Amino acid sequence: MEHLYPLLFEPNLHETVWGGKKLTTWKHLPEHAAPVGESWEVSAVPSSINIIANGDFKGMDLVSLINRYPTEILGEHVAKQYKGQMPLLVKFIDARDDLSIQVHPNDEMAQRVHGKFGKSEMWYIIDADPEASLYVGFKQEIDENEYKQRIADGTITDVLARHKVHAGDVFYLPAGRVHAICGGILLAEVQQSSDLTYRIYDYNRPGIDGKPRELHTDLAAKALDFHVEKDYRTHYSIQKECDCPVLSTPYFNVHIVDTSSPFHRNLIGNDSFVITMCLEGDCKIHIHKTGDEIELREGFSCMIPAVIADYDLISINGHTKVLETFIDRTV
Repeated sequence: MEHLYPLLFEPNLHETVWGGKKLTTWKHLPEHAAPVGESWEVSAVPSSINIIANGDFKGMDLVSLINRYPTEILGEHVAKQYKGQMPLLVKFIDARDDLSIQVHPNDEMAQRVHGKFGKSEMWYIIDADPEASLYVGFKQEIDENEYKQRIADGTITDVLARHKVHAGDVFYLPAGRVHAICGGILLAEVQQSSDLTYRIYDYNRPGIDGKPRELHTDLAAKALDFHVEKDYRTHYSIQKECDCPVLSTPYFNVHIVDTSSPFHRNLIGNDSFVITMCLEGDCKIHIHKTGDEIELREGFSCMIPAVIADYDLISINGHTKVLETFIDRTV
């Protein structure tokens, strides 16, 4: 077997009508003429697969490498469960303006209608303007008929739960939960590996091409969960020099590590790849088994193959905060 190591990726930026300039500025990348809304950090979605940027596999796409070493990269359990396919997609998102009101189908509907994974996801707020907010869930019970009427008359936002947000806030969005990021928010998103989005309402604005953006009113009606929750936020505790669990779902786990000292991470027992998103402060990742070491800059992400997921996080400038996601086979 060839030598496996932590994988870095070439920039994979997506221009959107609601995006801004924060991602290119944060990443120190050339500015785009059009607004950039998303950076697909680790993607195996066929329409936008990441290209490896470092080491012996530089220039290879992620799917080709996974096909070569599915169990070593994904983990034996993950590779078996997902038939050798990468099950997650992670992004950074810059919302200068409001995103559309939308919903995603669950696995059953997505497979039946599209032959794809469903899409449950989570948001971690990195930065938010004063008074910035987003929509998650319904604030009052409605049915499918009222939903369609409110789409027609433009009042759907009147029945959505709106949440003011700050850095560090987390929201879990299981498939079926209505949601929308609003303007002035920079966030990290972890989701199932799927590009399925049903757009419910888009404020009657045109897309980048100047044409009205397609709505998926009927499909969304079949996907929506109209149940009202008392609290849509994910509550967790964060401490310095600690591995802090944030979220545990059937599809992914999310932890935060905020450290100023070298911090040992032994995740071999999970039998899963680890995706590390650097939120604050450049760091190094040192692999115990091989001695490999890569530099992970703030605003970038890496994928650590399951077979070498025993490593140290080492801050370069005195402090680093990372978001880690992986699949826990016990959940």
